[in-house]
This record gives sequence, structure tokens and C-alpha cells, in this order.
Amino acid sequence: MKKSLLALAVLGAFAGAASAQTNVTIYGIADVGIQRIDTSATEARWGLDSGIQSGSRLGFKGSEDLGGGLSAIFTLESGYNIDTGTSAQGGRLFGRQAFVGLSGGFGAVKFGRQYTPIFIAHDTIDPFGTGIVGDGSGISAVFNPYGIRMDNTINYSLTAGPISGQVAYGFGEVAGENSAGRQIGASLGYANGPLTVVGAYHTANSPTVGSQADASTAFIGGVFDFRVVKLHGAFADNRGDNAVGTRAIRDRDYMLGVSAPIGGAGNVMASWTRHDQRLAGLGGADADMYAIGYTHNLSKRTNLYTSYSTIRNDGSSTLGLPTGVAAGNDINWVNVGIRHKF
Repeated sequence: MKKSLLALAVLGAFAGAASAQTNVTIYGIADVGIQRIDTSATEARWGLDSGIQSGSRLGFKGSEDLGGGLSAIFTLESGYNIDTGTSAQGGRLFGRQAFVGLSGGFGAVKFGRQYTPIFIAHDTIDPFGTGIVGDGSGISAVFNPYGIRMDNTINYSLTAGPISGQVAYGFGEVAGENSAGRQIGASLGYANGPLTVVGAYHTANSPTVGSQADASTAFIGGVFDFRVVKLHGAFADNRGDNAVGTRAIRDRDYMLGVSAPIGGAGNVMASWTRHDQRLAGLGGADADMYAIGYTHNLSKRTNLYTSYSTIRNDGSSTLGLPTGVAAGNDINWVNVGIRHKF
């Protein structure tokens, strides 16, 4: 009898452990494609590149019911380069996301490395999301010059019917000055029927104590779905000062795009984006980006994609250009690839 009770206890323990793990999800994306990149000053470069449409990743997320409608939540997401097998995001273990928090009827509060609200807003509105065209240093960086993620962040988000919003505060963690290196972001969105509208704001302070090299971006965008075609539009205003507080950044960005389903499994996208330099003395630093792309679903989790994009830089502009290439040159991307979600 004692042996039977002990066996039942052991089996119960294993069953409890298995039950506790049922709310943990392992997921990921494997994305790779052949890409050709050239500028008007350099020879074309052909390569096999990872994460063209979506960054390749391996993630773990889960939740625990704490009772009373309250849950503990977490996400740990690691980026990798499928073409070389190396880690992305500078070799960080969980460089894409790493947070833990609480969620309930009040919304969700998360602590850790997270996406910026302005990045999520741009990804929601752009017909290409933030992938497929360019390489992340082009137009995607125009609408979000602060990067995709914030470290040391407290994020609060809430969705109530068609309205959603979030506020993020990133600690600068600089000794002796609370504002140095600090980032603050917020967004407010409305999605109902065919209309989606999102506004976002982000401000970042210089990490150097005493420096006034702070910058901010205000973004607004929308999508209207006519069923046969979607219209996309966005606008961003960017401002920033140098170390002594003199205005050093003053530009605006505009995007118009379309996307349309084709034959049930396909989707075609196209966009024009304009970078308009408005600071006195920096004339000729404007740029235009033209892009067209196509995705084709082979299944719910696997798709093929291809795109062509080009940035036409004015004489003083270096938008999207690799380091060392002189201002005023243009850059072109062509790619074809495959993405699998698991």
C-alpha cells in the first residue's frame, strides 16, 4: 500500500509539472532569402540573408493564472541569423524581447526589454510592415530613428473595444542624472471595421550628463480597407538638438501605400516614402523610396516573398547607404525568400 501511494504521489507530481507547462508556448520564425544590394557608387553584392521579411527568432512565452482575473506573463525571445547560425541583436541571449509582468482587467504591465510603441505603430500601418524592403537602415529607420526596442523599460498597455494604447518608460540608468539616456514612448490606436488609425510619440534624451542632444518624433498613420485594396498613409515629424541645445534635426517623413489580395493566397504591396529635410542649411538632404513586393502563402505558416526597392538620395543625403558610401548616391534592393512560422 505504501509503495502504491508513493507511486501515485510521484505520478501526481509529474502530472502537475506537465500541467504547469501547458501554458508555456515555444514559437519561432525561420526566414531566409537571396538578396542583391547595390549603390550607384559600389558593385552589386549578392548574398543569402536572414530575416528579410521577419527577423528569424526562437521564443518562449507563457502565463500563470493567479486568480481573480490576474495573470503573470512572460516572453523571452532570441534572434538568430539562419544563414550563419549566429546570434542576432549583437549576440544578446534574448535580444528581441525579454520581459515579465502582470495582466488583467486593468490591462498589462511589463518589465524588461520591449518594442517601442512607435515601432509597433509603424509596423501596423506600413503595407510592408517593417520588413521585406530595405535592410532596416532605410525608410524603417526614418519613421523610427530610435530603434526597434527599449531596454530597462516599464510598459503599460490597455485595449478597450476598438481603442488601444500603451505608455513606455525606459530608464537611462546613468549615475547622477535621472533624465540622461531616458526614453519615453506612447501610442493610441483605433481599429474598427475597415478603418485603423494609430498615433505615437517617442522622445529620447542624450546618455551624456549635461548634454542637451535630445530628440523626439511624432507619428500618425492610418489604413482603410476597401476589401479589394487597402490604402495606407503615414506622417512623422522629427526634431532634435545637439549637445548645446541648438536645433540639429528638423525633418518630416511621408508615406503613401497600397496593398491588395490576389487569388486568395497572394498579396501585393507598393509604397512611396518621402524624407523631407527642413532644417536651414541642410538643403539637398531629401530622399525618396519606392517599393513593390509580393507574398504568396503556401500554407498558414509558410510563405514565399519577393520585393524590389530603391532609395533616391539628393546630393547631401545618405539615407540607407552603407558606411563609407558618399552622400548623394542611390541604393537598390532585390530579394526573394521563404518564411516559415512555427
